Amino acid sequence: MGLRYYSAMTQVIIVGFVCFLCPGMFNALNGTGGGGQLDTTAGNNANTALYSTFVVFGILGGAIVNLCGVRWTIFVSGFTYALYSGSYIYLNHTGNSAFTIAAGAILGIGAGILWAAQGMIMVSYPREEEKGRYIAVFWIIFNLGGMLGGILPFAINYKKDNGSLDDGVYIAFVVLECLGAFLGLALAPPAKVTRDDGSSVVLVKYTNLGTETMEILKLFINPLMLALLPMCFNSNFFYTYQFDNINGSIFNVRTRGFNNIFYWGAQMVGSYAISFLLDSPRFARKTRGYIAFAVVFVFFNAIWGGSLALNNKYPAPLPLEDRLDFKDSSRAGGAITLYVFCGIGDALYQSFAYWIIGALSNDNQLLARYIGFYKGMQSFGGAIAWQLAAKKVSHKNQLVANWVLFAISVPSMLYV
Repeated sequence: MGLRYYSAMTQVIIVGFVCFLCPGMFNALNGTGGGGQLDTTAGNNANTALYSTFVVFGILGGAIVNLCGVRWTIFVSGFTYALYSGSYIYLNHTGNSAFTIAAGAILGIGAGILWAAQGMIMVSYPREEEKGRYIAVFWIIFNLGGMLGGILPFAINYKKDNGSLDDGVYIAFVVLECLGAFLGLALAPPAKVTRDDGSSVVLVKYTNLGTETMEILKLFINPLMLALLPMCFNSNFFYTYQFDNINGSIFNVRTRGFNNIFYWGAQMVGSYAISFLLDSPRFARKTRGYIAFAVVFVFFNAIWGGSLALNNKYPAPLPLEDRLDFKDSSRAGGAITLYVFCGIGDALYQSFAYWIIGALSNDNQLLARYIGFYKGMQSFGGAIAWQLAAKKVSHKNQLVANWVLFAISVPSMLYV
């Protein structure tokens, strides 16, 4: 049976392509390290501003989506991604980072709301036994954007071994992100969406500002949300180390784009692979959770072990003239392989985290708030991580912080 416009899967595919064009392009830009700039300071400060406002609007995002609906919130939020990418053109020509940092703060507002809407669609629209597959479908489409975004700087800067990204790369990102914003208007109202079995994805309920305010406050005393706080905090913390201290510090500019093609491609593989486990009818849900937990635990410890070995070899950013190039496989091969495995690990972690939250309820309004809390606390961790990089904390100390935070997050994932 073909896809219907009002089917749950169609809506997940549409929001997947919105994220392909907006957050996907942002991820590709961020993945180059420092927003594609040779000096990563401006990008790190912009990310700190971004995640600082994201903390607030991630938490408020579920309430805003419940009050305003998914279409218009995603439409308006999408343009904040274009503003951020465009700000780097100004930075290229003036060297003044103020606009880029301000654009980062504005993007944090838009991203917090967009991801609350996306998360609500992705985890509340499917049936219980389909959630792993729906997460994988979204994650594959979304990360195709990261792959395309990796191809752009790689192709445009192919003959440019060193330095910052050219204006043409940023312009391409702006155009694609504007298209993503308009695509948000194609989403159907949740009340009209039905699953393949004919059931509605949402029981018609009415909410108001007072109700949403009280429900958000309750999240901070909700035992389940408090138990998941370490998982939420850690879930974006490691991006800074991967993007800045691996990709941004030891590779030249064209290889950073090359690496991102495979980093985001590996995310698709990781999400697709774990979806078979998360939806497997062979095991009870709790058993599936334990097995997925074991996979994430082993994989991430292997990643941080490999990162430690790489850090011992390259403890600080390499001089411009000595940075690794993808053509020199004897020098770059191991580091590129580690970075690709980081992409798989991220997909495993994020897919498992969304699956855990999706297993807590099937109520779309409640899940919008849960996802908002997840994204808000995730951004709190991200803001701290990017500021550690901006303050030039040593790569070794940042690595230790990541490994310790992962160890702390493990018991909460297992408990819930």
